[in-house]
Amino acid sequence: MTTNASDSMRIVVESEAAEGVTITTYRYAEKRPVARYVPGAGSDAAGAPMVHVVVEPTDVYQVGIELQGGSVVLEPGALQYHHGKISSEVIRHEAGKGFFARTIASAGTGESAFGTKFSGHGTLWAEPTRRNFILGRMDGHQDALLLDDRAFYACTSGISLSTHVHRNVSGMASGNGLMQPKISGAGVFVVESPVPVEELDQIELVNGEAVIDGDYMLMYSASLEVSLEPLVRGIRNAMRSGEGLVYKFRGTGSIWVMPTLKI
Repeated sequence: MTTNASDSMRIVVESEAAEGVTITTYRYAEKRPVARYVPGAGSDAAGAPMVHVVVEPTDVYQVGIELQGGSVVLEPGALQYHHGKISSEVIRHEAGKGFFARTIASAGTGESAFGTKFSGHGTLWAEPTRRNFILGRMDGHQDALLLDDRAFYACTSGISLSTHVHRNVSGMASGNGLMQPKISGAGVFVVESPVPVEELDQIELVNGEAVIDGDYMLMYSASLEVSLEPLVRGIRNAMRSGEGLVYKFRGTGSIWVMPTLKI
């Protein structure tokens, strides 16, 4: 990245390069105070429910991108500023689909049907956020990942964002709905995560099986066979288990799980 005096306020978390693009994730050196409103017991003098204000420090993250003749696609609204000789254009994900098909897919996955593509030479900064960024690399069209809704953030031009449609009944009943965002191709990508990368569990299956509560999944290999089923057979037993429906994976691939999500 281009350096300046303000770089002392950012700490590099991770960096990857591909196709004339270097993407770096940063954490701000000082935590920022954030206020949380916590319901309390009782009422105030006016009879309104008591609320406690808790101020706590939190990390702030940012994505910086250096363009050296390559291109990068950002989700709409993510840009903060850029400098250098950089051109921008709006692109349509899944360009082969019609307007209504793209609109339905966008509604089903939570991702925009459009993205902003930046090309040329220069430096680009995305907006700071309290959400975490996961930086990854894909090696070719044999690589594909299914993402949690709204997780996609950025990618180099060799990666495409599309919509995966679950064709089976289990997929239609899943917590992520009938559709999920899918990325495939070769290059570097960024996804947003509610938890930091060091709090992710990566499960590797080799002709194996895994059972996971879908709320805790960030992404998984598209090569895996997936179904949503009761943990145990029988409606009464499923209610007694307290688990309800769970994701069941079979085959070979990777699953990224967020065990600390609800803590």
